[in-house]
Amino acid sequence: MAAIRKPDDDDPQYKEIGLDGVGPEVMEMTHVLRFLQLLCENHNIQLQNYLRKQDNKNTYNLINETLELIDALCGGTTGGLGLLGLYINEGNFELVDQCLCTLTEFCQGPCPENQLAIAFQENNGIDIIVAIVLNDINPLAKRRMNLVLQLKNDAAKLLLSIMESNRDSRMAERIMQNIQPSYLVNAIRQAYNTGDKAIAGELNEVEEEMGEDEATPHEVGHNIYILAYQLSEYNKELAHLLCRGFANEANRLSDPALDYYSKRTAQIEVVRYDRSLERIVFQVPPICNFLTKTSKLRVLTNAERDEQGSKVTDFFSRTDDLFNEMIWQKKLRDNPLLYAISRNMPLWNNIAFLLAVICNLLVAIFYPFPKVEEETSTSVSVFLWLAIVILSALCYLTPNTRTIQLLVISVIFRLKISMGMNFTLTILGLCQVLAKGMYLVSYLGNRGFKRENLKKDVDLFIHNVYLVFCILGLVVHNFFYSILLLEIVAREETLLNVIKSVTRNGRSIWLTTVLAIILVYLFSVVGYLFLRDDFVLEVDPTPPGKHSISSIFGGVKTEITDPGGSCPAYSPEELAALTEDCARAWDDAKCACLKEPTETTAVAAEEEDDGEPKQVRMCDTL
Repeated sequence: MAAIRKPDDDDPQYKEIGLDGVGPEVMEMTHVLRFLQLLCENHNIQLQNYLRKQDNKNTYNLINETLELIDALCGGTTGGLGLLGLYINEGNFELVDQCLCTLTEFCQGPCPENQLAIAFQENNGIDIIVAIVLNDINPLAKRRMNLVLQLKNDAAKLLLSIMESNRDSRMAERIMQNIQPSYLVNAIRQAYNTGDKAIAGELNEVEEEMGEDEATPHEVGHNIYILAYQLSEYNKELAHLLCRGFANEANRLSDPALDYYSKRTAQIEVVRYDRSLERIVFQVPPICNFLTKTSKLRVLTNAERDEQGSKVTDFFSRTDDLFNEMIWQKKLRDNPLLYAISRNMPLWNNIAFLLAVICNLLVAIFYPFPKVEEETSTSVSVFLWLAIVILSALCYLTPNTRTIQLLVISVIFRLKISMGMNFTLTILGLCQVLAKGMYLVSYLGNRGFKRENLKKDVDLFIHNVYLVFCILGLVVHNFFYSILLLEIVAREETLLNVIKSVTRNGRSIWLTTVLAIILVYLFSVVGYLFLRDDFVLEVDPTPPGKHSISSIFGGVKTEITDPGGSCPAYSPEELAALTEDCARAWDDAKCACLKEPTETTAVAAEEEDDGEPKQVRMCDTL
């Protein structure tokens, strides 16, 4: 590792570090630094600490050695931090950039000890990193702007890694020690302006030189903005320049660079393993702008919240579907008609539900519908026509939701008066089927038409069922519209949570029910085997010469009297028909064998031929 140390002034190898790049021996350090970077990949805290201090007699702090190397490469030993362009060139760019990437991996994770080692290193290596972010690197920038952008981007990432999960104000103060807040904000504006020029085609050389994986000016500016945003928590002047807070929102909107980056920056709060709360600021990828509000609301309302940490697990289980939806939404912009229908998906759903409510109100109030409508007074008819005209004019001049709703209600009453309730419900049913169909088209347009997605989409199946009931209500009977009101469960988060609380443990509820049935069955078996004699009752005999057959038809007990035995034996069906006929019109010849009906609720007693008392078990009568 001797090649990584800072050479002396008279060292021939050190003399090669300058305008003409570095010698081949020093350039070999690129592979060594890359190897060290890979050792620390995936935030390997053990190797990160080991590279700083080894548990043996001779220990080597490779963190400081790497900082000394970049210090020598960038002219830090000469005090020329403002003249980086004289030291960084195409010859040593790869080595300088590898130093930044390796140092970033040394402290990511985070590794607090390595963060302190980089920030408070004796040779002030962190000042070199800050200088790369803020200063122009000319003449390299004029020849290869893409290389300069790559250096600035990696240097900004290194500073963010030093600040990662570190709430120590000394770290921010050390970074801001040699930085004027205005210089940091100017660097953000400069990167933004460079990006705008590249997009406009004014910097053709930047567009030609930048590859797909290389940093863009806007990306560099965004990383610098996030760095400034985190540092502003410890510096009031920088916070004021960044226009943080609602009081400075007007100033931020007037600055296109700050407004651009602030709208594309978000933050979340994460609870670390030591129960500390950390705020993470990150760049929102451009493709996230294609995520629909409906999907955001669905994730918010349907997220698993039963256990601690379940929200994160549930969210990551949805990431693939959300990402595929964002890709599809980006492609959807190429089809203007389908996009115009899909973007109004909440509107179609609201219209369909509102029509369902109106249809059910009309059925509940006016059913059964008269074949001929009653004549309405002239004053009511004139009032409705005036209301329609006035509300139509208001909708044209100042359209709003309330005015449109009043106009629809007025038109519905006008149709009822003029054409009848049946015709009105037919028109509303057709509109409802059309709105629900448009909603399904917009739903498919937003989710994509992949067969794999459609198979496991429960919401799509439910809305198809709703469409079937819309058609049944239109064609078969108006009572089918009542099923459509169940959609309020999906529309209201409170009701949805109530249903989930009941059905979430459906398996345990079902098993409990099965256990209850088994216990009742066992009780019945035991009662029948051992306790059936306890249910024996004494029954009085029927007097001789009188046959009594009792039937319960709507609470009426009918007896057949036959003193001489001349009445025929009736089957239950014949007795029911005879009782019904005699209840409508009493005929002495036909109903001579029947007594007058009397109201009773007695249970039918069995016919007894002999006069001896008979014991009947209660369970048998049941």
